[in-house]
Amino acid sequence: MNFFLETLRLGLWNLRLHLLRSTLTSLGIILGVAAVILMVSIGEGNKQTALRDIKQLGANNIIVRSRKPPESSTFGSQRRSFLVSYGLLDADLQRLAAFVPEAERIIPLKTVGSEVSYKHKRVTSQTYGTLPALREVLNLKIEKGGRYLTEQDLELRRPVAVIGQGVADQLFPLETPVGKELRIDRSVFTIVGVLDPVGLSGGAGGALVGRDLNQDVHIPLSTAEMQFGDVVVRRVSGSFSGEEIRFSELYITVASTDEVIKVAQQIEKIIAVGHSEDNDVALIVPWELLENVKRTTFAMNLLLTSIAAISLLVGGIGIMNIMLASVIERTREIGIRRALGATRKHIISQFLVETGTLSAVGGLLGILLGISLSISVAEFLPWLMSQPAIQNIIETDISFETQITGWSIIASFLVASMTGLIFGIYPAIVASRQDPIVALRHE
Repeated sequence: MNFFLETLRLGLWNLRLHLLRSTLTSLGIILGVAAVILMVSIGEGNKQTALRDIKQLGANNIIVRSRKPPESSTFGSQRRSFLVSYGLLDADLQRLAAFVPEAERIIPLKTVGSEVSYKHKRVTSQTYGTLPALREVLNLKIEKGGRYLTEQDLELRRPVAVIGQGVADQLFPLETPVGKELRIDRSVFTIVGVLDPVGLSGGAGGALVGRDLNQDVHIPLSTAEMQFGDVVVRRVSGSFSGEEIRFSELYITVASTDEVIKVAQQIEKIIAVGHSEDNDVALIVPWELLENVKRTTFAMNLLLTSIAAISLLVGGIGIMNIMLASVIERTREIGIRRALGATRKHIISQFLVETGTLSAVGGLLGILLGISLSISVAEFLPWLMSQPAIQNIIETDISFETQITGWSIIASFLVASMTGLIFGIYPAIVASRQDPIVALRHE
């Protein structure tokens, strides 16, 4: 114990004598550890954002969506007006209900209207007729003072609407939307509730649903069928196009995530019966995408960590170079210690204490720097991207999230400490092999 304490004291004393050099030597370790923690926190933050967005759609859900076939788009561009019919039909809904017993719920959504307006303000319609059960399927939250659609709304075909947060912000920036009347095309609806912000406006979830869910307007399905029918007319630059769609989407809920993939394959076969050549129906499986995101982000985190770990290697090489120079500089000291009875073990221990201390202290400082950068970058980057000078170059509304992980802190510190010791072994061995007589003669 006395030997260890004396060796530690001598090692720390030598580092203190050359404080600036010691600090510069450990700088590579500091930056390496900080880079590893920052890269992992960025990757983990992006992963959690993507997973949260996808989970918003429900890991137990399967989305069947009507989509416009490419032939219809091409055909429509050649004519001034047309009506194209595609997508999910009542027959599809009936077949799914009959042949997919694992489906606990099948919730249809029906696209209606081309424009939503309040007084002189207008937004492009994202209005959907649906059932009250959609709230539970998508885990939708309602702002205080409002409500979602009810079974009575459905039975009585009431002209009521629940609007998304984006619509509320655009049409009612200074008013309370609940109780106000808005127009969907020429029909008047009373707002009964406002959805809490949904985190799918961007990122993986937004790309998945193909729209900003905060711009949605929900009305009872029965009201949508009565007032709008199946034809949606879009007016663009003086021309119009008509789309006849019975259902734009179906949300199918199964009991367990273990059954999602199997049921999705079954649904795909059933849908193919009536749409084998039309290519007008697509399947979206959030659970499958959830697993893909986990695999992709794991590979990305591994890549980012590997790149950041290179600086740890550079830091280790820096320590070895400085310690080799220190061996030459302290040759006479080593000779004196050997002449006074110090063994090779004592010399190796002293140099390993110095390199271990450099790497350990560098690792601790790197942890503090990495955590500070991870916290500040999540705040600083969105602010930087919102500056007018940046917006003039790149028009973007960025949301950035980082998440510090315990394993990255522990792993980077251990790797940093081991790097210092490993790269310190060779200089320590070189120092211990000094001939005492030759070392004493060294000037």
